[in-house]
Amino acid sequence: MTSVELRQKYLDFFKAKGHAIIPSASIMPENDPTTLFTSSGMQPLVPYLLGQKHPAGVRLCNSQKSFRAEDIEEVGDNRHTTFFEMLGNWSLGDYFKKEQLPWVFEFLVKELLIDPNRLYVTVFRGNEEINIAKDTEAVEAWKKIYSDVGIIGKEVDYKSIAEAEKIGLDGGRIFCYVEKKNWWSRSGVPANMPVGEPGGPDSEIFIDLGAHLLKHENSVWSQKACHVNCDCGRFIELGNSVFMEFIRTENGFDKLPQQNVDFGGGFERMVMTVQGKDNIFETDLFINILDKISELSVGKKYRDNMKAFEVIADHMRASTFIIGDDRGVAPGNTGQGYIVRRLLRRALRYGRLLEITEAGWLAQIAEIIIDDYSQVYPELMRNRQFILENIKDEQAKFEKSLEHGEKEAAKIFKKYLVEKEVEAEVEKLANDGEHAEVNKISGVDSFYLFQTFGFPIEMIEELSLENGLIIDRESFELEQSKHQELSRTASAGMFKGGLADDSVATIALHTAAHLMLAGLRRVLGDHVLQRGSNITPERLRYDFSHSEKMTAEQLAAVEDYVNKAIENNLPVKVEEMTIDEAKAVGAMGVFESKYGELVKVYTIANDDMLASKEICGGPHVANTGELGKFKIIKEESSSSGIRRIKATLA
Repeated sequence: MTSVELRQKYLDFFKAKGHAIIPSASIMPENDPTTLFTSSGMQPLVPYLLGQKHPAGVRLCNSQKSFRAEDIEEVGDNRHTTFFEMLGNWSLGDYFKKEQLPWVFEFLVKELLIDPNRLYVTVFRGNEEINIAKDTEAVEAWKKIYSDVGIIGKEVDYKSIAEAEKIGLDGGRIFCYVEKKNWWSRSGVPANMPVGEPGGPDSEIFIDLGAHLLKHENSVWSQKACHVNCDCGRFIELGNSVFMEFIRTENGFDKLPQQNVDFGGGFERMVMTVQGKDNIFETDLFINILDKISELSVGKKYRDNMKAFEVIADHMRASTFIIGDDRGVAPGNTGQGYIVRRLLRRALRYGRLLEITEAGWLAQIAEIIIDDYSQVYPELMRNRQFILENIKDEQAKFEKSLEHGEKEAAKIFKKYLVEKEVEAEVEKLANDGEHAEVNKISGVDSFYLFQTFGFPIEMIEELSLENGLIIDRESFELEQSKHQELSRTASAGMFKGGLADDSVATIALHTAAHLMLAGLRRVLGDHVLQRGSNITPERLRYDFSHSEKMTAEQLAAVEDYVNKAIENNLPVKVEEMTIDEAKAVGAMGVFESKYGELVKVYTIANDDMLASKEICGGPHVANTGELGKFKIIKEESSSSGIRRIKATLA
């Protein structure tokens, strides 16, 4: 079964059970200021889990593009990736546990033909302190499911993770864990949930990758008391049914108005299972990428260089999808762009370890990813040029930065390598497994290389060791945390669609931004698309696709267009319609949907002038006459092929 077939099989399975297939949301969250990226299938659906009506109904399913930056360092263990697809199905107050759990099992066993003897499950054991009981309903459902296929569903109750590590599987099939393992919310365990956050107990399903090895006397698993939720590698989670039924309140936890099901299935892991692999990278999702890396590295093989191959393959796939999203961003120094830059530079560093020297080789890998995925995600083909140009530009920048950075690193190293007696002390202490403070590169210096030249921390460590030095990692992490806190503070003001807040001034500038985009397209051409925005009460900052500096005449023409729309006192009207209807009426926007999802179209027009017609979540003023005078303050380069305008209203 190919990955394309598996994805479609999942959607067809739940469609047959009354679910509407909805499109993958953008990997860039539009209405969630709490995070830079969409990291799960449920994230775009939170309003509907809380009770808002979804236009497609109460039963939904999809395959969602997802990205988790916190997994960057985990890549290289054969099963973690930063970018992944999440197969999801949802019940918005409709069916619940007794339907969901048998359906998931049926899909895995009957549709994917996975041996049920290899499947194990976990449930929530309850917590008296938060007054939420053990999920006995899920336990009983699983016992019946296993019984129906001739398997004894023995229940094992772990009072703690330490107990799980001590007694191991204990012949069990259904394992009850504390909330650290079997409670889901965006904030983690119940104690971390802020007021208003939804969450609930969950039930995970695992596949045993090592069961067949137990027959062998020398099996690595035969002497281990591992449990399904340990990290030894024997078990891998295939999916998680979250029963989103609680909301955190000032007084503890209340039931949500509706009991929801939120299932997330690991697409890559399911593909690995059905294709009989022991890692996700040798499936058809990655094999063409691995072959290209092997070619570029003049014959090096994946099995001999697993971590380097996996880092390059994963980071390039993630970068391609982030840049290639219809709301995509270019590599940069802040926010989402900074994550892309970090991914690409880390891939380059591992390419260096593989001795890949060909100019522009990252873009060659991106082309393979575009070709492999564009059948399912056509936005990659639509944005192909934008992807390749930015990746080529970033590689060229970093290779230039690398040369300068290595010279600067040499200066930094030199100041630590003082006189022969220090060298002797270093050697002596190294034999004792210790290091003198003078032999440690300070966090300030190592973070300088990290921040200024874009050196991944692993590269700084590698260069340091080559010079007989080590990094004060604790000090580095302190400097990094300071920087991250500043970044978080800077992004804390994000609101819908890049708005800092919902004040009158910000809303007015948001409406002006729509008019400005229409003006830019009229003056510069239809290639102009939004590539990011940040709007505060004081000013709007707007990134758009255009490769040349705008002339004074062009800027004046855009200003005149916006101000004419303001002078004409145009009403701002909103209509809900399907994507196809929005296209038919000529609305601008990100056309991600293929299944008739309803969107809002804002039209700024009267009988004499159609100033703007664009898909948007809002909010907007009621009439352009409220805006005042529009003025462009600055036009500059943002990144390769992207220009930036800053403007105000007076």
